[in-house]
Amino acid sequence: MKNTILIVDDEKPNLVFLNNVLGADYSLFIARDGQEAIRKANEILPDLILMDILMPGMDGYEVLGALKSSEITREIPVIFITGLSSNEDEEKGLALGTADYISKPFSEGIVRLRVGNQIRIINQMRSIERMSMTDQLTEIANRRSFDQELNVEWQRAVRDMSPISILMIDVDKFKYYNDTYGHQQGDVVLQSVAKIVSQTPKRPADFAARWGGEEFAVLLPVTHEDGALILAERIRANVQKTIIPCQDGTNTSVTVSIGVNATIPTSEDSKNDFISKADNALYTAKGMGRNRVCKA
Repeated sequence: MKNTILIVDDEKPNLVFLNNVLGADYSLFIARDGQEAIRKANEILPDLILMDILMPGMDGYEVLGALKSSEITREIPVIFITGLSSNEDEEKGLALGTADYISKPFSEGIVRLRVGNQIRIINQMRSIERMSMTDQLTEIANRRSFDQELNVEWQRAVRDMSPISILMIDVDKFKYYNDTYGHQQGDVVLQSVAKIVSQTPKRPADFAARWGGEEFAVLLPVTHEDGALILAERIRANVQKTIIPCQDGTNTSVTVSIGVNATIPTSEDSKNDFISKADNALYTAKGMGRNRVCKA
């Protein structure tokens, strides 16, 4: 997929030039004034913005200030494309947070290099971010990523007065399995369970993560208790019937216990209580003999 660039300029020759230079490598969007730039930046969330300083209405400095003051757009790097070349102009832009300058008249080589440098930095930072949000063993989301997703979905549920559910999942007798078959085989079990936990939910909004150790969590936005219980039982059954081979040719299997909690949260409710109730239901499932689903 191509990186996206929003070009903000009111002069057609500049737009034509930049389209010819960048169009083959990037997905380009156009805005011809400051207000349109702010609107499109919020809609598109481009990877990079190229923006003229001198425009009708809001100038580039004002637009940059508006972008940097918004939580949604503040991280989008902006390169000023401008004929202004004084030290004062450059200092003002840098103080507001511009990433770089491209001077007019344009040089094709300079445009390619400066844009390419910013895009490379963006992609590298995203790769690092993805790694920091992924559990290295199971290759699904980690606890940090889950906490971030829960914050977003919890706020949405409060705002929309919509239901939200959580599954807390624990591999039964995992220590015994590790002691019997070894830690490497225990890693295979965690990878197998992670695959089931992440692939059994089918909706794009459903979010599975490794919570820690042998425990997993699944967040289910806009889901009532009945729907969460059905999915939990499907995960439990899928794990139980999965054959996990060992290096010596023998086959093994494991089971999981699952705690389910569902709520329609208000601003007074606590995410920690939401999780704790699912955890308590999980321990109830363990106490009742494991390999079962219990609700809060």
